[in-house]
Amino acid sequence: MSAPLAATAEVAAVRELAAELAAITTRPWTLMEVCGGQTHAIVRWGLDQLLPPGLRLIHGPGCPVCVTPAATIDAARALARRPEVILCSYGDMLRVPGSAADDGPGDLLGVRAEGGDVRLLTSPLEALALARRHPDRQVVFLAVGFETTAPATALLVRQAMAAGAANLSLLAAHVRVPPAMAAILVAEGNQVQGFLAAGHVCAVMGTAELEQLADRHRVPVVVSGFEPLDLMRGLVACVRQLERGEARVANAYGRVVRQQGNPAARALLESVFEPVDRPWRGFGVIPGGGLGLRAPFRSLEAGARFSDMPGGPEAGVEPAGVCISGRILQGRARPMDCPAFGTACTPEHPLGAPMVSSEGACAAYHRYGRRG
Repeated sequence: MSAPLAATAEVAAVRELAAELAAITTRPWTLMEVCGGQTHAIVRWGLDQLLPPGLRLIHGPGCPVCVTPAATIDAARALARRPEVILCSYGDMLRVPGSAADDGPGDLLGVRAEGGDVRLLTSPLEALALARRHPDRQVVFLAVGFETTAPATALLVRQAMAAGAANLSLLAAHVRVPPAMAAILVAEGNQVQGFLAAGHVCAVMGTAELEQLADRHRVPVVVSGFEPLDLMRGLVACVRQLERGEARVANAYGRVVRQQGNPAARALLESVFEPVDRPWRGFGVIPGGGLGLRAPFRSLEAGARFSDMPGGPEAGVEPAGVCISGRILQGRARPMDCPAFGTACTPEHPLGAPMVSSEGACAAYHRYGRRG
């Protein structure tokens, strides 16, 4: 393995599962892990190097930072340049490049260097605290995340409405994972035959939507965690289904995930948001691929507060130059297939979102020294 695991017993268990995979795999199969946290664990521990010949893992879209479209970043940059605005978001979002404009690809850190008031938050509720401390300013929260973090944004929305925070708004870019999985399966040239689903998303949302996906597309989906043993157990469960001709949802992360998910978090989420069509970087518009504010809360949308907020096409524009991040996000290429990987594109000078995000595939391959 590429790095030592924490305990000898875990090493032995992982190798035992690798041997089991080799014993049950009788034909080529291609699986996709959806979550960037899983990608990092696979690359860090060299789990893909333990797979038998013919069993291939490809990396999915990874994280909401990676798939936030360039047009959304452009809108955030434009708002951050306004003197009355405090633009805030999570750390990785500040470094994601927008589209190639007259002033070149840019990110929110570049706007801050120019004098814009751009701030890093670790919790959505910090945006409400900012709005209270600066009643003479407009605070805009660039809200991103899978279903995992969206309930925290929903809590912010409800508290902001209750407080009558007229100087707080959201540039909402939350995305939903199952519609993206469906988009991958119906895309021309799709090679994915089974999924390892993200355990943290399922811990919130449960498995009902994945069960519909597995039934509709006849593809096995195994809910998996993020530790080496979790992932290897998920791979074994997925391959067993493929070899038997089965297509259902299996839960290999039972210590965390329940079929119904987290009812309280789901209720909060569904009270504030509804599914909407949303563009993903590298994918284009995915039907039902995002979360938009429901009618009672739409006054908190940044577009409602700033009528001249820039818009434009959001079809998943890739960064300028040789970066192939769009293909990497779709699982159609590996980071080392990109001519810019590790040379023009590094974590210090990223060209694409998968190198920016701490959960991006390019960042994982660079961090753990993968070049082939």
